[in-house]
Amino acid sequence: MSAVMITRKVRKWEKLPGKNTFCCDGRVMMARQKGVFYLTLFLIVGTCALFFAFECPYLAVHLSPTIPVFAVVLFLFVMAMLLRTSFSDPGVLPRALPEEASFIEMEIEAANGNVPAGQRPPPRIRNVQINNQIVKLKYCYTCKIFRPPRASHCSICDNCVDRFDHHCPWVGNCVGKRNYRFFYLFTLSLSLLTIYIFTFDIVHVVMRSVDSGFLNALKETPGTYP
Repeated sequence: MSAVMITRKVRKWEKLPGKNTFCCDGRVMMARQKGVFYLTLFLIVGTCALFFAFECPYLAVHLSPTIPVFAVVLFLFVMAMLLRTSFSDPGVLPRALPEEASFIEMEIEAANGNVPAGQRPPPRIRNVQINNQIVKLKYCYTCKIFRPPRASHCSICDNCVDRFDHHCPWVGNCVGKRNYRFFYLFTLSLSLLTIYIFTFDIVHVVMRSVDSGFLNALKETPGTYP
């Protein structure tokens, strides 16, 4: 009997030369520097946990039971947008294959000609026409490609990202074409959650101050300290 060798197909994310980490069979993509992202999770979860433990029970009884319900919904939405921003592909552009890179180099050398020794070669730019307008595409020396408009190379992840906005350490990922809307919803919902918690913290302290005084109210509501 002849042994049949079954070779596993190598996935594209396993060959990506950038500085990213993957898990869940390539469905989760993040930068290697994730320390600040864990700090973001700790701050959001910790603050909301204190609010739910110390503020919500009093507010639900003496003001309205919908206060903790809305806070939970807003918290879950913030976490969903954070994880979607952090774990999704921001729009990484594939690098040129060795054959494609060699062909592009030959094209560039043929277009620029021989550059005398000691002189800087001209910038590597390709002019393309988009909607009857001439657009200049810049060449990436790392990825060996001409980047599309608004694309840029992230020095932290070592990838060219389409419509690159910035690399955000708080979410542990680049912000680009494919996750920008999730990042925008995350920042917007987190701002609303922060205002919501801060407002009802003040309401809680004021309501207790009327009954037992300001100092006693602070002692009874330790969740307001953070």
